[in-house]
Amino acid sequence: MAFSLAPSLPNAAFPTSKRFPPLKTKPFPTVPSPSFLRSSRICGTSKLPLVASLKENVIHFKKNWRDFISLNYWVVQDYYRLVDSVNSLEPQVLRLSDEQLTAKTDEFRHRLSQGETLADIQAEAFAVVREAAKRKLGMRHFDVQIIGGAVLHDGSIAEMKTGEGKTLVSTLAAYLNALTGDGVHVVTVNDYLAQRDAEWMGRVHRFLGLSVGLIQRGMTAGERRSNYNCDITYTNNSELGFDYLRDNLAGNREQLVMRWPKPFHFAIVDEVDSVLIDEGRNPLLISGEATKDAARYPVAAKVAELLVRGLHYNVELKDNSVEMTEEGVALAEMALETNDLWDENDPWARFVMNALKAKEFYRRDVQYIVRNGKALIINELTGRVEEKRRWSEGIHQAVEAKEGLKIQADSVVVAQITYQSLFKLYPKLSGMTGTAKTEEKEFLKMFQMPVIEVPTNLPNIRKDLPIQAFATARGKWEYVREEVEFMFGQGRPVLVGTTSVENSEYLSDLLKERNIPHNVLNARPKYAAREAEIVAQAGRKSAITISTNMAGRGTDIILGGNPKMLAKEIIEDSLLPFLTQEAPNVETDGEAVSQKGLSKIKVGPSSLALLAKTALMAKYVCKSQEKCWTYREAKSMISDSIHMSQSIGVQELEKLIAEESEMYPIGPTIAHAYLMVLKDCEAHCCAEGSEVKRLGGLHVIGTSLHESRRIDNQLRGRAGRQGDPGSTRFMVSLQDEMFQKFNFDTEWAVRLISKITNNEDVPIEGDTIVKQLLALQINAEKYFFGIRKSLVEFDEVLEVQRKHVYDLRQLILTGDSESCCQHIFQYMQAVVDEIIFGNVDPMKHPSKWNLGKLLNEFIGIGGKILAARISPDPFTGINEQAVLSSLERLHEVSSVEVDGFSLPNLPVPPNAFRGIRKKSSSLKRWLSIYTDESAKKGRYQGTANLLRKYLGDFLIASYLEVVQESGYDDAYIQEIERAVFVKTLDCFWRDHLINMNRLSSAVNVRSFGHRNPLEEYKIDGCRFFISMLSATRRLTIESLLQYWSSPMESEELFVP
Repeated sequence: MAFSLAPSLPNAAFPTSKRFPPLKTKPFPTVPSPSFLRSSRICGTSKLPLVASLKENVIHFKKNWRDFISLNYWVVQDYYRLVDSVNSLEPQVLRLSDEQLTAKTDEFRHRLSQGETLADIQAEAFAVVREAAKRKLGMRHFDVQIIGGAVLHDGSIAEMKTGEGKTLVSTLAAYLNALTGDGVHVVTVNDYLAQRDAEWMGRVHRFLGLSVGLIQRGMTAGERRSNYNCDITYTNNSELGFDYLRDNLAGNREQLVMRWPKPFHFAIVDEVDSVLIDEGRNPLLISGEATKDAARYPVAAKVAELLVRGLHYNVELKDNSVEMTEEGVALAEMALETNDLWDENDPWARFVMNALKAKEFYRRDVQYIVRNGKALIINELTGRVEEKRRWSEGIHQAVEAKEGLKIQADSVVVAQITYQSLFKLYPKLSGMTGTAKTEEKEFLKMFQMPVIEVPTNLPNIRKDLPIQAFATARGKWEYVREEVEFMFGQGRPVLVGTTSVENSEYLSDLLKERNIPHNVLNARPKYAAREAEIVAQAGRKSAITISTNMAGRGTDIILGGNPKMLAKEIIEDSLLPFLTQEAPNVETDGEAVSQKGLSKIKVGPSSLALLAKTALMAKYVCKSQEKCWTYREAKSMISDSIHMSQSIGVQELEKLIAEESEMYPIGPTIAHAYLMVLKDCEAHCCAEGSEVKRLGGLHVIGTSLHESRRIDNQLRGRAGRQGDPGSTRFMVSLQDEMFQKFNFDTEWAVRLISKITNNEDVPIEGDTIVKQLLALQINAEKYFFGIRKSLVEFDEVLEVQRKHVYDLRQLILTGDSESCCQHIFQYMQAVVDEIIFGNVDPMKHPSKWNLGKLLNEFIGIGGKILAARISPDPFTGINEQAVLSSLERLHEVSSVEVDGFSLPNLPVPPNAFRGIRKKSSSLKRWLSIYTDESAKKGRYQGTANLLRKYLGDFLIASYLEVVQESGYDDAYIQEIERAVFVKTLDCFWRDHLINMNRLSSAVNVRSFGHRNPLEEYKIDGCRFFISMLSATRRLTIESLLQYWSSPMESEELFVP
């Protein structure tokens, strides 16, 4: 009785409305694979249809009830008030002309200047963007997408499933926040997506009167500066981080590219979990060449080959660490003919340890590939090659030595920052992704960003089949091949996710043995160059795609195929032979995408005629006008023509072609042909998509569990987009790297398999297996969360120091001459104070002070400037007794003249404090000295303060006098001061980073003494930083005084 009512209960729990319909399940039309049938028999999972139906209804009810009582449900319901407001404004906005719609931007900005807030205009702005997108893109924001835009505007993370239109959602929050004029950054994970979104979504923003910028690799500083000054700037996380670091290495303000002094305002981070969590363990580094030990790496690599794992050294896979045994140390020392690997004068330990790490942990075609004589890193999370990235601390050189490549110079860190620290610089930050809920606690704790699950526009009917576990890797790969072969026979498209280049090519070889046509997508250039084309084909009938994590995100897999990409392929195949005689380079342009097993696209007669006409025109232009395009130039021209077709209609193109017919308008003709072919492709893809849906949709196979459930969910999310049918299956082996890496106990599973069957290659599945595997994953997640948390906590120490140094640097570069001058005065006073504090005890009489050393240090700082003063009694002529006598007479002083103070019977400082600004500066310094709480207290503190005032004034006034007497104009003087200031600061900051990196490695050892490594790092890091600032101040002042004592001799040293 209770069970029969279950299907109706969810409707009672959820209020019925158009905007939040109750979830419904549809029958899943798919035939189980042979492996599924076998495993079902083994595990006893076959049930009567009635029992299975009742179980499904109970699960469905539990899910809806869990959603109903969650906080997320009520947050989403609250956002529907905004949706109602936007929908009510739609008829009004619909009646506006294009000009009136564009004028809304100026109206919104005017209202903001009159005191209204972004919240006051949010509903209207969203309605305007929705209408603009409908007119320029032919896409109208769904209600759930309005909710997504509101979530982003509120500084939260919008979790939206694959295919729900995150890219379109970003236009809402980006437009609204760009109205303030402070700039908005839309951050993607690579250049391709940044360019695609800037061109695609940029049409909406440009239509509404906003400027849109794009940051790409290889751009000049001028181009970057122009793009950062736009209202909305599209970039990738790597370019953004390195631009920030480079700006803080700039020698002058002309080299800056970001919006200083406030470069950050609001950011929307696409795939925010990838950027802030997956990439969180890898800091961004700018390095400079340092050591000359390149010859040691090949020698260490040979020694590493001699050492045997388990005998000479032990490894810890979890944290990639190596520990040498006594036998290993002895053998290495004998091979290297040294008495001590850790000898400071002949250090070999670091090189041998790195060689062992390169041997054990850094595998070719897994962590890196070798191309053109270079070892290029493969990002294990995205599967993409990162050409400009290098491992630090000598690891990359060790890998090069292992592969016999040319050793590039070792490096030293010049600037560094983690993505967590970078994005914390934004006053307002938001993000969007398809998988973030499992990491919500981390986002809340580290970034104060809640994760809001945005409901799907259509219910998700994807079928996630149970995980299958195998005792051996061989059995797993055999079953993967069988499942792919079975699905291929059914005509269903299949996406197989692998964890490395090595595994993807191994599976490819298995499929080739069975003559199953397929495409491979991994980090190898011949595949990666065709990434978009391969993913576009992945949803077609009978398409088999083997991919690393590259196919995990970025481009949707549309059932039936992506008509735009297919039309582009047809255009290129038809016209490239006529536009260029150059053959494509497989290594850079990629292999052609395999069409075997796929249905042929029928191109209509009119499209064929237009293609033939375009081909003849291309051939004629090449011959008559003697134009010879390279392969890449020809492809670029086709891409430009296709881009033209997206902004100009068919009628306008036909008119343009007719007007320019005598000039052979090849570009517009290609654009026209593309639009005609696109119609044929859309019809074909629509029909094929319907057939694929009938067969069951895309089937995704995961060949290994990742270290995070979130990464697995990304792969699952490729199937079942926008309410499409689909299915997923994960197959894991107990020999997979994750189980070995974390030393997980898998004997229980092996024993279970042996009890069920004598065949180790047969899988097991069921709730028990799933729970055990999820428990292992959660343990791995906790471990890596601990690493990220530790990294953030350690980086927070450096973050405070970095902010101080970078803020000071930018103030010097972008501030006016007065601010630079004031900093120099403060530095001079601080140097004087340090000298006095080191030789004066306010609790003792001045006769007990170390006045002789004090005078020597002060004159050592002032040098020639103090000696060169034209005065009847130069300062360098006074002695310890004269200073003591003067200090003892201070009780006779009844008042202090701030801008002309002098100790009794001592030289009077030059009269350099003329003008209101300099007098005001002198007064502020005296007040700072008088109210200094950090100074040591005592009976003679007042005497010490007056000595600080006198010596500080003397040094500053002498400096001002010699600068004025130099005869140089103010602009040149400011240039010299800035150059000295910045170069000195950079020099000491670079050394400080090296010391802090060494400290972070060294403090872990202190845990053996029951001391907290983080606290030790904070204490020593603070001490290092104070010491660095002190040294920076002293060298800056010494350099300036040295320069102005002999400007001509020092000119080449300091002028940039």
